[in-house]
Amino acid sequence: MRTRFPPDRALTGRMLLTTFLLGVVYAAFVAALLVLLKSVVVIVLIAAGVLAAQYFFSDRIALTAMRARVVTAEEQPRLHAILDRLCATANMPKPRVAVAVTDLPNAFATGRNTRRAVLCVTTGMLRRLDNTELEGVLSHELSHIAHRDVAVMTVAAFLGVLAGLVARFAFYSGLVGDRGRQGGDQLVLLVLLISAVSVVVYAVSFLLVRALSRYRELAADRAGAVLTGRPSALASALTKVTGQLSAIPTRDLRSVEAFNAFFFAPALGSRFSGVLSTHPALRVRLDRLATLSAELEEPAE
Repeated sequence: MRTRFPPDRALTGRMLLTTFLLGVVYAAFVAALLVLLKSVVVIVLIAAGVLAAQYFFSDRIALTAMRARVVTAEEQPRLHAILDRLCATANMPKPRVAVAVTDLPNAFATGRNTRRAVLCVTTGMLRRLDNTELEGVLSHELSHIAHRDVAVMTVAAFLGVLAGLVARFAFYSGLVGDRGRQGGDQLVLLVLLISAVSVVVYAVSFLLVRALSRYRELAADRAGAVLTGRPSALASALTKVTGQLSAIPTRDLRSVEAFNAFFFAPALGSRFSGVLSTHPALRVRLDRLATLSAELEEPAE
């Protein structure tokens, strides 16, 4: 189904370039494995199994980890009413709606396609945002669903999973396998070489996936803001949520750090936000939204 979320060709081009580079690295990695290992098929199958589990069960995994539950319109009429309007405007199926009981103000969307999607909002966000700001956040998350960002990021992360498995497999098979018992300088060199290649591939793929994550956040900001016609509402929600997150105890933020890539705003930022962060810096996002507001000639409030 074609939704009414507008395309962002500049950001789409960057995401395609990043994905292409990931593919190049992946192809080079597999070529190296074919030369160095005879059991590469086993490793690829294991990694593919991990990928399949993430791809097909991402919605269940995320809801369970966040201790969230799907809610009805009777339980959360405000949340459902806003989503009903946005989905009608975007011409897309309404995702399942879930709420996580936590003071952490945030939201995320997951699911491999629009029919399996679920949009989760925390009680902390529902309590802090007004309807206009909440609409901006939900439109951002609906953009992720419409563009199948969860599926894209899962596939993109496959290379890092594969590289990590290869490094462990090479190390332990070298230690306990038949060739490990026989010893020899050649075995040691082979294990070290495979491990080094895996580390390099993991590092490169990690940086590319993080870049892809930042691009998709900017794309979701723009698409969501254009859908509602209120970039300033999304900017207000971003400012409010980021400010409130700084008041949450660090130990609570670390407990959900694994969800940073999915959250509307990262629970914990990185000291090296330029290359390691899953999200663009707040200032970058606000500047982009301010520019978009001027382009759309949004009336000042």
